[in-house]
Amino acid sequence: MVDYSPTEPRTLLVTLTGPDRPGLTSQIFAAISPHPVDILDIEQVTARGKLTLAIVLSAPPDDTMLRRGLEQVAGALGLHVEFSAGTGDHAEPAERAHVTVLGCPLQPSAVAALAGCVAGAGANIDRILRLASYPVTSIEFEVSGADPERLKTLLTAEALAAGVDVAVQPSGLIRRAKRLVVMDVDSTLIQGEVVEMLAARAGVLDQVAEVTEAAMRGELDFGDSLRARVELLAGLPESVLDDVRDEVQFTPGARTLVRTLKRLDYRCGIVSGGFSQITDSLAADLGLDFAAANTLEIVDGRLTGRLVGPTLDRAGKADALRRFAADADVPLSQTIAIGDGANDLDMIAAAGLGVAFNAKPVVRDAADTAVNVPYLDAVLYLLGISRADVEAADAADGYTTPAPPVPTP
Repeated sequence: MVDYSPTEPRTLLVTLTGPDRPGLTSQIFAAISPHPVDILDIEQVTARGKLTLAIVLSAPPDDTMLRRGLEQVAGALGLHVEFSAGTGDHAEPAERAHVTVLGCPLQPSAVAALAGCVAGAGANIDRILRLASYPVTSIEFEVSGADPERLKTLLTAEALAAGVDVAVQPSGLIRRAKRLVVMDVDSTLIQGEVVEMLAARAGVLDQVAEVTEAAMRGELDFGDSLRARVELLAGLPESVLDDVRDEVQFTPGARTLVRTLKRLDYRCGIVSGGFSQITDSLAADLGLDFAAANTLEIVDGRLTGRLVGPTLDRAGKADALRRFAADADVPLSQTIAIGDGANDLDMIAAAGLGVAFNAKPVVRDAADTAVNVPYLDAVLYLLGISRADVEAADAADGYTTPAPPVPTP
């Protein structure tokens, strides 16, 4: 005999498992409807045609007939049913988080390690759902009972060892409210570095590439390094800019990311340490709302080796993010910044969510989360947007979204 507290109403958890079929849920609730009970909670999951349905009901003083009716309908539907009596309608814990996992591939050992880490933090995984199965696998844990910041610290270290990416964000409206996304351009929105494409045509690629790499690692001041690289381009004909525009390739998933965000009324922008003569055409191609970059000086049809106006450096990128947010009437807490180099650090720190995309170690360490798969639209999974939702929206608009190709090394 279970002794229930008089202040806690009795509840009954009904769990049904077995093969799914159309009309099954309707028949189950039709069997419940003659009884004087209220529905307190429902969870239903279907995977590869197998159903798990959990229902929490306010239980009558005598639930014999209710149980018997459910056993009969379950038997007719080929389902297994279990009952568990309890008390109260337990509220969800105040501390809740969404944990997004990206793997390419996602190994069972990685899931085991991350789940063990959650348990070790004293938290519980309440729900797991799949966001994507290709070209990367993404799953999301809904976790309760742990401080999101502490959980992020623990899971980030575990994810690094397991070879997967993980993002931890507090649950609630703030996660769904991000309305402005600002991206770096070189090696983020596009593959490669524009200044190196220009340097190749000037015969100074090795010198420029060496300086670029040191600047992206944070070993050199970005403004000084940019001016040094631009000086090496002096004398190039203006026509090389047209050649580079034709050569630039978007990162796989870039168009899908922007197209999807625009459907959801996000504002999108780019901030680049590169050159407006290239980035303006990229912004126009994608229909972006904002763009900021440096501008090469051109005199008599040739590059002078100098820039026009102030240099858009690390601090300038963060200022551009703030300016875009103000123009869009979006608080910084509802912005996302994506970048890969040290000159993106201030922008990433200022945004509500900072994403390091295939970034240098110094950027991965500073960002809220890191994405190390070569597909820019993987950022959508951090927002809880599934690939199935993206493909359905694309199909409705006449687009096709095949799995993106692997980027050129």
